[in-house]
Amino acid sequence: MSYRVNNIFYSLQGEGCNTGRAAVFVRFAGCNLRCPFCDTEFDTFTEMTAEEILAKVSSSHLSKATGRRLSGNPLTSHLPLVVLTGGEPTLQVDEAFVDQLHSAGYEVAMESNGTRPAPANLDWLAVSPKDCGKWKVESGKRLPDEIKVVFDEHTTEKLSSFHFPLSTFHRPLLFLQPCDTGDAQRNRAIIKACVDYIKQHPQWRLSLQTHKLIGIE
Repeated sequence: MSYRVNNIFYSLQGEGCNTGRAAVFVRFAGCNLRCPFCDTEFDTFTEMTAEEILAKVSSSHLSKATGRRLSGNPLTSHLPLVVLTGGEPTLQVDEAFVDQLHSAGYEVAMESNGTRPAPANLDWLAVSPKDCGKWKVESGKRLPDEIKVVFDEHTTEKLSSFHFPLSTFHRPLLFLQPCDTGDAQRNRAIIKACVDYIKQHPQWRLSLQTHKLIGIE
């Protein structure tokens, strides 16, 4: 089996709960959505086998971490992190692929738009729903560890009908991320509105694209 891969690179996670953590990113080509604010060019790709991807992942960082996971919580892990992103990685990634990364000693996270089931054996799942008014977790799906909503002028009204999973045993972290529109004045207005909303709804946290702020990939 081969996979369509846009890019594999070593950097820091710039968004959400794992912000600031070093990770190898595997960016898969292709997406079932076409969001106007998307900053990823994912139509070009290289066909790679799982073994070729693993070899590239292994050579992308300077040295493997020699620590171990201190508990069952991925946030306390010392294992090297691989982030599967896109595009939409659930179009290609299955549990067998995740198992291969686990066998090689990696912790595996995924960034998804939530429209398709994610592999159940992921260590961390970040879902960024693009239609908050319609999206909800279906029974039997891998539940997200964090939910990140891209915030713009129209998000507030959509959040009022947002059905996110919330139970005694599963409470995902909730993030709002100001949309980068490319217009500095509009961005400032969006950030202010986002901050104001979070102050009124403190179950949400602010997520900034720190990789853009410091000028890294």
